[in-house]
Amino acid sequence: MATKDLSEYNPELVPDASGMKFGIVVAEWNPEITMALAKGATDTLLKHGAAESNIKIKYVPGSFELPLGAQLFAEHDNVDAIIVLGCVIQGETRHFDFICQGVTQGIMDLNLKYDKPFIFGLLTTGNQQQALDRAGGKHGNKGDEAAVTAIKMVHLKNNF
Repeated sequence: MATKDLSEYNPELVPDASGMKFGIVVAEWNPEITMALAKGATDTLLKHGAAESNIKIKYVPGSFELPLGAQLFAEHDNVDAIIVLGCVIQGETRHFDFICQGVTQGIMDLNLKYDKPFIFGLLTTGNQQQALDRAGGKHGNKGDEAAVTAIKMVHLKNNF
């Protein structure tokens, strides 16, 4: 099955992000991947009109800490959406399954608890190369996709 290019989208379908405020929570584990995701997200937000001063980035040690980092943004900062970026690569143990399940459930719970979008930008790959391919490689950058989703969700919320 082919993977969609995560950086490919129609910019005309993305609302203007001027005036929108974004928090980005980035896991420090697998930094070659996660910092590329953060750069993709930030560049895409700026491309669509977000002011640099309206993009705040915080770091957590690993992907398992992403939900709490995102919750702290929601509770202590005036942002319209929180983008969560991390990378978990399959290993030899079930650790991968537990981390992925915990982060996924944590982000879903935050979406339902708070009145703002939490955007799931966690790569869950079988190996390092698959992660690189999705962090600016041949399959684009998941950070771009997460940023576009954040803009669209803030726009949706603002128009209810």
